[in-house]
Amino acid sequence: MTEETPDQRFERLSRDRIVRPMPKRFYRSVGVTDKLEIALDGRIVKTPLKVPLVLPSRALADAVASEWDAQTEFIHPGAMPLTKLANTAIDRATAERASISAEILEFAGSDMVCYRADKPESLVALQVRHWDPVVTWAHNTLNAKITSVNSIKHVTQSSEALGAIRSHMDGLGGFTFAAVHNLTTLSGSALIAFMLAAGALSSDEAWAATNVDEDWQVATWGKDDEAEVRREGRLREFSACVNFINLAENHP
Repeated sequence: MTEETPDQRFERLSRDRIVRPMPKRFYRSVGVTDKLEIALDGRIVKTPLKVPLVLPSRALADAVASEWDAQTEFIHPGAMPLTKLANTAIDRATAERASISAEILEFAGSDMVCYRADKPESLVALQVRHWDPVVTWAHNTLNAKITSVNSIKHVTQSSEALGAIRSHMDGLGGFTFAAVHNLTTLSGSALIAFMLAAGALSSDEAWAATNVDEDWQVATWGKDDEAEVRREGRLREFSACVNFINLAENHP
């Protein structure tokens, strides 16, 4: 039998936790140790890959502990987004950093903010207002000169720009890196995720930049109920990632 890779094992264990019936709460007390571990009745919580769940800051440790303490009769993993992100950061951000970095860099190479409409004027204006500051930040802060086009035709970014982005990404701590990966896939923009993680963009500004095209469509054609439900789910995930970064980095 072929031995599982760490990635396959993590996915299997995480999937099992989702599809199996929710376990009953088996603990009475939740605490944070001096090492910033989460303890249930004194026993240390472990990740899906059986690694102690150790957090990088007291603020994040307290928030994760609060998620465990908030569980009532059953443990509901879907109501514990910070715990899920911490598990991902510990189990995957180091072991799979190279492959995850490549995925983020692929987003950056065809970043949403680089592809602009040439009409109508109202959409062009929204893209300029929300996306130009992101491109400018990348240029001024990351030294990544990003090319934008008024087309859907792929434009190849320079190796210098992508190298500068990679250098910035390599400097991220594991917990922030894991959240940035999630934010990139949620937003479609690695640059928005980087700028948000750096504190150069507020959560509201980042969410508005993420949804420029969708917001324009809603303003023009009206809301779609199913799309609104999906958007609310994305916003919950998005907000959890932002909160996770702020707590991990101990930002106010």
